[in-house]
Amino acid sequence: MKKDTDSKSHPDLVADWERLFRVFIRPEGQASRATLIKYMDRILYGLNDFLKKHVGITEAVSLKELSQNFTDTIISDHPEKKLTDVISCLIKEIAPYAVNVASPYFVGHMTSAIPFFMVHLKTIIAALNQNVVKIETSKIVSVVEKQVIAKIHRMIYDQTESFYQAHVQNTETTLGVFVEGGTTANLTALWAARNAKFPPKKGFNGIETEGVVAAYQAYDIDRCVVLVSRLGHYSLRKTVGVLGIGNQNIIPLSTDENNQVDINALKKTIARLKKENPKICILAIIGIAGATETGTVDPLEELATISAKHNTHFHVDAAWGGPTLFSQKYKHLLKGIHLADSVTVDGHKQFYMPMSCGMLYLKNPKALDVIAYHAKYVNREGSVDLGIKTLSGSREANSLILDSALKIMGAKGYALLIDHGIETAAAFAKEIKKRKLFQLITPPVLNILTYRICPAKIQKKLDTASVAQREKICHQLNQVNRRLQRIQREAGFSFVSRTTLKLKTSPKNSSVVLRSVIMNPMTTITILNEILDEQEKIFNTQLKGLLE
Repeated sequence: MKKDTDSKSHPDLVADWERLFRVFIRPEGQASRATLIKYMDRILYGLNDFLKKHVGITEAVSLKELSQNFTDTIISDHPEKKLTDVISCLIKEIAPYAVNVASPYFVGHMTSAIPFFMVHLKTIIAALNQNVVKIETSKIVSVVEKQVIAKIHRMIYDQTESFYQAHVQNTETTLGVFVEGGTTANLTALWAARNAKFPPKKGFNGIETEGVVAAYQAYDIDRCVVLVSRLGHYSLRKTVGVLGIGNQNIIPLSTDENNQVDINALKKTIARLKKENPKICILAIIGIAGATETGTVDPLEELATISAKHNTHFHVDAAWGGPTLFSQKYKHLLKGIHLADSVTVDGHKQFYMPMSCGMLYLKNPKALDVIAYHAKYVNREGSVDLGIKTLSGSREANSLILDSALKIMGAKGYALLIDHGIETAAAFAKEIKKRKLFQLITPPVLNILTYRICPAKIQKKLDTASVAQREKICHQLNQVNRRLQRIQREAGFSFVSRTTLKLKTSPKNSSVVLRSVIMNPMTTITILNEILDEQEKIFNTQLKGLLE
């Protein structure tokens, strides 16, 4: 017997062709239109004020409590609500429990406020609904995409004018591709590197065709590895897993006192691997330009030199730090990025674009030829479809948003945002060091830093404590910092994230630290001091006893 699904439907709403056609092409009525205009006007032209009113950092309601209101799994046969009711529900019942990432007090993750015009641009992109997989579903958008890719490529690689004129609209070459995010960009980079390392030859049709086992046999190797700092993004482990290389073959390298990859450790690791197994293949060396946890930048020039010496692909994960190149004051921090064979950049990070947008850029305009795919109905051989050399199939026209943003902001506009983040993070670090309750763990290079609750007297104890005493103290500190972060988050006024790092004071175990990401231009040192004040209050009123 069919279960009755109409009990939750609106009694006046019926799913028939007349109503469906009306809903498809226009608002359901003047009330719906008025509601839509009211809320969209607030969101489009007063986004920050709207979020302040309707969305806190987070509500002190557990996910378990929230989930109990979302257990109905039946789709009604007939409509449940009109558009006006759906919009009201989103504003009144969903938004208050979302996270207000636009708040200047939200300084815990690589997600922040977006410029108000991004909402307008996203709306237009949705309305146009262009699919950039193919010229036939995008046309001029594909042309614009190649142009904006060339602009960012020029910022990274700074080739000659003749180079860009030769490739900007060249249908046979690829300077870069838009993808969903940094994970997909990293995957694409290593996918191309893998295929280039094991190309077709006599008796072998290439790794893309015959697979990893056949490739290893054809090239007489038995292991393929990728070398990266231990601070490398976890997407790299997913990448080599997907590519069949095996995530145990991501070799994490130790870092130095500046949280950069240890060059000596890299050299020793390469020497050790080759000595242990002459049949090993070092597929890629990866440099980080803005580590997720610490914001640090690896010595890219030195990594490029080592990569060239050992004939390995050199990839730079600049998902976070790439836009630092806009800043005349700080672009030197990414010195050597132009030597990379490939570079990942995220649009939804420091380009301040809406979710989700990633990009991959290539030094060699023919580098992605090794991952080209065709189909008879789309991306046909000889066509100029952008989907030929991407992992993505259908995708929206994010390139139009970035192109528009570059025109609205200009390079100097983005530079102001970058400079603000770096300089405010530096000021925040100074303030942390002034306060006896806190310990600065990783000073900021870009605009990310870590610190923890660790009173000055505890820091002195750690300097002279035995190994066993250190481990006991660090366990207590971990409890305090973990609970502090949770209490502050649930209070809903401000937010910092947390992670775990290996510290010299507790080499056997990971230490819980607080992590701040300063990218919102409305975040000031005054606000950051308020966040520290709140943390001190939480510690003194609720957690102090855990360290006594």
